[in-house]
Amino acid sequence: MTCFFCKGNLIDGTTTFMTEIDGCAIIIKNVPAKICSQCGEASFSDDVAKKLEKIVNSLRSSITEVAIADYRSAA
Repeated sequence: MTCFFCKGNLIDGTTTFMTEIDGCAIIIKNVPAKICSQCGEASFSDDVAKKLEKIVNSLRSSITEVAIADYRSAA
């Protein structure tokens, strides 16, 4: 598999996913991803993307400014 952006090789790894919703920052650590060995771009499988969406939705109503979660312990 190659990187969509630079065509570099993708390797299994973990990354940190960050997003901002309504002025609140959400950070999710230790997210499994395919990471480009050349440019560092991360891509997620459909299953990981669905779990990220669930985690973000569960956190968005309970945060004021910043929420930090660990992918492996958030379900």
